[in-house]
Amino acid sequence: QVQLRESGGGSVQSGGSLRLSCVASEYTGNAYCLGWFRQAPGKERDNVAAIDSDGTTTYADSVKGRFTISLDNAKNTLYLQMNSLKPEDTAMYYCAADPLCPWLSQAEYNYWGQGTRVTVSS
Repeated sequence: QVQLRESGGGSVQSGGSLRLSCVASEYTGNAYCLGWFRQAPGKERDNVAAIDSDGTTTYADSVKGRFTISLDNAKNTLYLQMNSLKPEDTAMYYCAADPLCPWLSQAEYNYWGQGTRVTVSS
């Protein structure tokens, strides 16, 4: 069973940048897709981005052009580079993994991390 641990969250001002990391407990390699999702206080969990082992990516419209998802298989680590952050990006960010590659169908992901909090002030 894959265990995921996120890090890199924090507080930044609007327009700033953060890079989130998600370390997997075992080799994910070609067997998984990984994704980032977020949940703002009082709201449902939202899609952010997903990536497969070939490096193919998909993004939610709200983050296109600002966020970049990437995967380092050698380090079993998923990243989310977040630039031009806005107050509406404030949320708990979660990484998820699944061998069936659900892309942004978050309900189909079986493995989830505990989350890392991002706060963007105006």
